Amino acid sequence: MRRRLLSFVLAVVAGAAVLTAPGTAPATAAPPGPPDVYRPVRGPSAPAEYRYQQKTLPGQAMPRHAHDLAAQQARKLPAVGGRWKAVGPTDIGGRIVSLALDPTRADTVYAAAASGGLWRSTDAGRSFHSVWPDDWTQAMGAVATAPDGTLYVGTGEPNPGGGSITYEGTGLYRSTDGGAHWRPIGLRDSGAISAITIDPANPRRVYVAAAGSLYNGGGDRGVYRSDDAGETWQRILAGENDFTGATEIAVDGDRLHAVMWDHRRRPDLRTYGGVGSGVFRSTDGGRSWQRLGGGLPARGPDVGRIGLAVAGDRLYALVNKSGGPFEGFYVSDDGGDTWNRTPDNQALAASQSSFGWWFGKVWADPRDPDHVHVAGVALMTTRDGGATWTGDDTSIHVDHHAMVWDPRRPGRVYLGNDGGVYRSDRDGDGGWVKARHEPYTQLYSAAITPQDVTRISGGAQDNGSLRSWGGDGDGFNEYLGGDGEENLINPTDRDNVFACYQYGNCFRSTDGGDTLTYFADKTAFKRRNWFTPVVFDPRDPRILYYGSEVVNRSTDGGVTWHPISPDLSGGPGADPAYPNYGTITSLAPATDGRTVYAGTDDGRVWVTRDLGATWTKLAEGRPWVTRVVVDPADPDRVWTTHSGYRAGSPLPHVYASTDGGRHWRNLSGNLPAAPVNDLVVARGGILYIGTDQGVFTSPSGRGHWLRLGRGMPQVPVDDIEYDARHHRLVAATFGRGFYELTTP
Repeated sequence: MRRRLLSFVLAVVAGAAVLTAPGTAPATAAPPGPPDVYRPVRGPSAPAEYRYQQKTLPGQAMPRHAHDLAAQQARKLPAVGGRWKAVGPTDIGGRIVSLALDPTRADTVYAAAASGGLWRSTDAGRSFHSVWPDDWTQAMGAVATAPDGTLYVGTGEPNPGGGSITYEGTGLYRSTDGGAHWRPIGLRDSGAISAITIDPANPRRVYVAAAGSLYNGGGDRGVYRSDDAGETWQRILAGENDFTGATEIAVDGDRLHAVMWDHRRRPDLRTYGGVGSGVFRSTDGGRSWQRLGGGLPARGPDVGRIGLAVAGDRLYALVNKSGGPFEGFYVSDDGGDTWNRTPDNQALAASQSSFGWWFGKVWADPRDPDHVHVAGVALMTTRDGGATWTGDDTSIHVDHHAMVWDPRRPGRVYLGNDGGVYRSDRDGDGGWVKARHEPYTQLYSAAITPQDVTRISGGAQDNGSLRSWGGDGDGFNEYLGGDGEENLINPTDRDNVFACYQYGNCFRSTDGGDTLTYFADKTAFKRRNWFTPVVFDPRDPRILYYGSEVVNRSTDGGVTWHPISPDLSGGPGADPAYPNYGTITSLAPATDGRTVYAGTDDGRVWVTRDLGATWTKLAEGRPWVTRVVVDPADPDRVWTTHSGYRAGSPLPHVYASTDGGRHWRNLSGNLPAAPVNDLVVARGGILYIGTDQGVFTSPSGRGHWLRLGRGMPQVPVDDIEYDARHHRLVAATFGRGFYELTTP
């Protein structure tokens, strides 16, 4: 994401970039960092490319229903251990993709978190609590309420990017008791549900815009209608091709407006537009449709995602090009027969950046059709029907996806973006108040210290590097901006911390993160991974290792660095959309002070036994190496874990070696067929792994796996950290924050 740069002071001291938080800064402020040294891809395409490359096998598309099938396998394994405890953050938030109001209960709001399930607030958006089963998919696309209070949820995120591979869903669900109980109601093969609209004159008539799978053609995609509250479905508008899905459906009696969108992700190409993209209208309840022209861009390969708002005969359309940039903003005053392109506005165009496909939303004020908000990096607003615009990217988090007006309270608006839920009592024209309790943060990493069990830090999608100390209250606070990546806490000095944002732009601190000094420009690199590994030496935390395409080593706490390896990858990749492929993804120094293992994104594993004088390739041709782990007691005992959903592939997700990598054994055993993201070795040789389907353990260390603990939602776990002294394990989940478990 293109994270808002927040108000900290950047000073240059003795040639080093130092970030200092002034005492008057708001609690939510975070330092932006110096000018980027290395950031070859920007916007949500960057983490999307990274995760897609990681979660698939080279040259293969994402297998259909891969995530759900692996979840079914995981549920069949018996569980051992205690109960996981959520430990925050609750005050940061995460990406919200849809909002709905309860028509039967005042001040009750439902929020769909991208990979964190469905949440309900009964206090006008101040605090949210889960109303979604923990053991079902947490990937959300849309939420809506019928006039009689029936609640509908469509699963699978329709926005193609955003730090994940856009986890697909398992169809539609319905609740008649405010989310206490749910039942599936079809469209299981829809991939992602983008919108649900209930006919205001008939609560049993439901319309659904099914975006479809981003990776596989066909399935349940297009506009669907049910006349029996979801018991049966009829597709009333099909797409032009196998990758055309629906993203919007507006209902006004027998007059319907829909938006269709061609979008597809192949291993070597993103195509987020095409001839099937456009605005369609039906005047007979969906029996027949016409593509609207009359001034809108003509049918063609460069028509990208379109946002649509309908206010009677006044229609607004936000059109982006296939590649992502802004194309134009259009207004119709005759129900869509004719359209006029509004005057060019630099701020409006800039709000879409190069990734307008990440937004695609327009919202018209139900009391004033000239008053309109548009989703973008900034929230854009017009009060004169598109003639002039203002933008807000300072009082609220950036990257907007959802908005709803409260008909009970004139002027009250709820907003959902990558930072969570906000409320305004000024029709969305400022006066925003952020929710106080929203525990659905998407985390990439975790860091803990045995010196203080209350200290946890980690990197979050579009919410920076977070820490549990140093703020104004008891919650978490952001101490470095961007997409938070690697975080470290010195095990012998809790105030010596390290934090990075995307592409290895890393900082060090000796005061717990209050001031940060940039050091990535001191390392040697040609390419750096989206998530660049930084690790302590297990014998001496003053020694650190940092991976680009080469291994860098520091012996003075990260002040100075020097390379100790050649390029350990196979070289840069061929995909121009992801030029930083061919990088080190994991480093594992041993306790003998000489041995260091390294893994790469192109499936290579290396070792040096003389601190870099010579390197030996131990493996190649494997899937993306997510982690290399060496036994603290034996430098020759090593494990590697690997990403990638498989479509019948026998390639293991876990390897083990007892002879320094000369020979390897498949340790995947009975694991679900899902990416393995991390592994730790605990007391007595017990193994713990974090996967896209949760945390698992092998008590014997030999590859027979059990689900670990109870009470963790079905959510990806990107990182796990082990504290042997206090018998605890901390997991960083991608959608539900940090979880902690007491271990043997």
